[in-house]
Amino acid sequence: MMRVLVCIRPGSFAYKEMQAPVLTPGHAIIRIRRIGICGTDLHAFEGTQPYFEYPRILGHELSGDLVDFDEAPGFVPGEAVTFIPYFNCGHCIACRSGKPNCCVTIKVCGVHVDGGMADYLSVPSSTLLHGDGLGYDELALIEPLAIGAHAVRRAAIAEGEFVLVIGAGPIGLGTMEAARIAGGEVIAMDINAGRLQFCRDRLRLLHTVDAGSGDTMEQIRAITRGDMPTVVIDATGNQRAINNAFQYMAHGARYVLVGLQKNEISFSHPEFHKREATLMSSRNATRVDFERVMESMKTGKIDPTTYITHRTAFGNVKDEFASWLDPANGVIKAMVEIE
Repeated sequence: MMRVLVCIRPGSFAYKEMQAPVLTPGHAIIRIRRIGICGTDLHAFEGTQPYFEYPRILGHELSGDLVDFDEAPGFVPGEAVTFIPYFNCGHCIACRSGKPNCCVTIKVCGVHVDGGMADYLSVPSSTLLHGDGLGYDELALIEPLAIGAHAVRRAAIAEGEFVLVIGAGPIGLGTMEAARIAGGEVIAMDINAGRLQFCRDRLRLLHTVDAGSGDTMEQIRAITRGDMPTVVIDATGNQRAINNAFQYMAHGARYVLVGLQKNEISFSHPEFHKREATLMSSRNATRVDFERVMESMKTGKIDPTTYITHRTAFGNVKDEFASWLDPANGVIKAMVEIE
């Protein structure tokens, strides 16, 4: 038997005991050691996450020890691992086009299928990633950073471009770091002064804009010397922020939506058209993005542990989870430990 934490319905968690997974063909069993809490988990708890059904075991930012496996050459029992939590079919148009991250029938761990808020988890062996000397904390943070790396790769940032990233939560922060590594001149925008200070202190960003200041256009225009950003990336998942950000695009700019919300996007067609603007979504990430993030960690370009502001044991998650939704608590990344 094993412990699991189930999101029964929005706003309600329950600890339960379930049968531990058994090895099946083409799969691997991981003893979970770390669970990173992400926006998807928080939105699922709030009831604002699309693609979601209850009850659900949350958790997809995971790391642990490899217990057993089938069809995983090169892996050894007991090694530290993480995995790519997007389970794709392998034969749809997206998969055949090298885009398994947006597979037609994708099953995201902790969203479409039960995730890793549990002692053990079975995953397809094809999704495994070697720990390669990285610690549990670092391995659990690869996935959210890969989300940002994928968005930046979609944007095809050129050296010296101004890149406006809206939303300084964990996904936004990872996107900012990936944009910086790609050579972009990053502008961070958020309504939370504490998070903007984090951008200045921890990420050493020179340009930050308070989204609630009332003169955002003037600030961004001044930073970009009148040009406006040629790349805009939303990492808020807030409908008002998404719609509002179209005005920040330079002529010829690309706008990449990483954040996700349930409603329709609305913008001025003439303003969009005259810019010959490009609008893109960025969903999940690919193995290439995961590998790039791991390499950036190993070479010191990214220190993911700076994101961890809160830690707790698995047995405390039910009581503490709601507090992580409160901006006053200053949560950047909560990390759950299972011993």
